[in-house]
Amino acid sequence: MFTRIAAVVAFTSLPAWCGDWNPKLAEQYLDSRQKEWVAWPTAMASGVACVSCHTGLPYLVARPALRRALGETGGPTLYEGVLVASMRATVVRTDASDLFKGLKGKIVDQVYGAQVVLSALVLAQDDAQRGRMSPEAEKSLQRLWSLQIRSGADKGTWQWSDFDLDPWETADAAYYGAALGALATGIAPDAYQARPEIRENIAELKAYLHDGLKTQPLHNRLFLLWAAAKLHDLLPDSERQAILDEVWKKQQADGGWTLESLGQWKKRADAPPASGSNSYATALVTFVAEQAGAGHSEPGLARGLAWLRAHQDAQSGRWSADSMNHPHDAGTMPALFMSDAATGYATAALLAAERTAPHQHGRPTAKISEVRAARNP
Repeated sequence: MFTRIAAVVAFTSLPAWCGDWNPKLAEQYLDSRQKEWVAWPTAMASGVACVSCHTGLPYLVARPALRRALGETGGPTLYEGVLVASMRATVVRTDASDLFKGLKGKIVDQVYGAQVVLSALVLAQDDAQRGRMSPEAEKSLQRLWSLQIRSGADKGTWQWSDFDLDPWETADAAYYGAALGALATGIAPDAYQARPEIRENIAELKAYLHDGLKTQPLHNRLFLLWAAAKLHDLLPDSERQAILDEVWKKQQADGGWTLESLGQWKKRADAPPASGSNSYATALVTFVAEQAGAGHSEPGLARGLAWLRAHQDAQSGRWSADSMNHPHDAGTMPALFMSDAATGYATAALLAAERTAPHQHGRPTAKISEVRAARNP
């Protein structure tokens, strides 16, 4: 009886499925973008699908949660399968110049370093969902540690793409990449992070991340906070709380976060104007805050989630965000890269909230599973 009553409340009181947003539309947008991605020659230049920080990674974070929430059967989508299989295929490709034939100079090694980190993360996450470590993930993690920088100012991290593109491909973004490496290590199954043979590698990674903590933009430290939820003893409780305290102080009156709150970004004359709360910034902050353990009693989290519920585009299903670097022609793949990231993290954040909160807006709200049951009795 409650299921049907809750469904009636949801359908009559709210404009979309669950708390003023529509997960099915988000799913359609995310899947459609991956369909375009694997058909885009640039993304397939190496012969396998690239997993990008803006489109592929947020998709792989959000899509399994969408599948569970919507009760979909049949396993991962075609596009999840393509991305994961592509990362498995690159494990044996250790020649950076062969993998990235269109690039020259030091950028080849930088892009390869980023690919190695992302490959380890994607395969560790996929294997964590399966509950066991695959041979390809083992090799990917071995390759990760073999390419870790072991001396100098960058000791502990990896080379990282620097195309002078905020927020993922700059010189400072090497710290972001190191945080992703820590996240991969922490989520890998079979108690991987406790293995004695990688103890020294992990110690050097932790030292690098800790030493840079005071100088990194909040954007990069958010990924560190996410990794700290998975990799033991990466951050002491006091430093984890300090990042969260900074997050809540920077929240806007409307419940969102601005791009400027995440860092002192390079001034770019051609960048689309950015003012007020931003979908990518708000989605990332809320998602990471949840991963770090912020609960629904935290007013800042509740307000951030409410902002996300109110800002999904009702037609496309996406959360819109513009490039931080320069404008792109409408209809091109890069034109929606920031929206891809915003939509992936917003979806993941809202689904995590839906799983753990039985009440929203001060009254019972139908969970996605309840609405589905009411539609299909």
